[in-house]
Amino acid sequence: MNNFANRTVLITGASEGIGRALALQLAAQGARLALNARSAARLEETVRDCAAQGAQVLAIPGDVAQRQDCQRLIEATLARFGDLDVVVNNAGITMWSRFDAVQDFSVFERLLAVNYLGAMYVTAAALPHLKRSRGLIVAVASVAGLTGVPERTGYAASKHAMVGFFESLRIELLGSGVDVSIIAPDFVVSQIHRRAVGPDGKPLGQTPMQEARIMTAEECARLTVRAMQRRQRLAILSPRGRLGRWARLVAPHLTDRIAQRAIRDRH
Repeated sequence: MNNFANRTVLITGASEGIGRALALQLAAQGARLALNARSAARLEETVRDCAAQGAQVLAIPGDVAQRQDCQRLIEATLARFGDLDVVVNNAGITMWSRFDAVQDFSVFERLLAVNYLGAMYVTAAALPHLKRSRGLIVAVASVAGLTGVPERTGYAASKHAMVGFFESLRIELLGSGVDVSIIAPDFVVSQIHRRAVGPDGKPLGQTPMQEARIMTAEECARLTVRAMQRRQRLAILSPRGRLGRWARLVAPHLTDRIAQRAIRDRH
């Protein structure tokens, strides 16, 4: 799959950040795009910008944490385009809080519902159609899905669940023609950090990150598209993430220090 011209691609969480950047880059390649997000207004901005590049685009507002919404995503995509080649499970939410400071534990349920169960629901509805097209499932996880990260216990847990699910599904799909690509970005500039849930269960309202020092959504999308073209099984998008992956095998305490420093320095 060298490029995505005339391929039908469904992207969840497409209204901003990585999802929006992915949509714009795939629109430039001539993909047919089905775009999902909870905010219909923000999603419409992405749709307009993709359409301005000549792409065929369908907006499907909905919450991936709701199984019926996930089924509707697939039905609407097929009704408009007739087939489905790629599903990008990108929708996600995050948290920032030490565990011993958490006051509202419902955030852990919401993190699992969106980051893990949402991706599972979309994939379940899409899978029969992806088998027909010998398509691609993309799971936008995180380096936090590969190792622990302080102040993000619930987020890391949900991304570990996501990675475990898609690693297992990949093996089940051997010989089917359907591939699974897991994408593990490091910190990326995105509104997701401003809406991150704090210890009281409420959005922070401002990013805790030093955004000038972290990867842009556009660069993350470029690397993700490259991994999609290669149908790469795991793409860790930062040198720090790749170092931590291997250091964990031979020097796990070093990996812990890398994660601790990353959060302390917020980059």
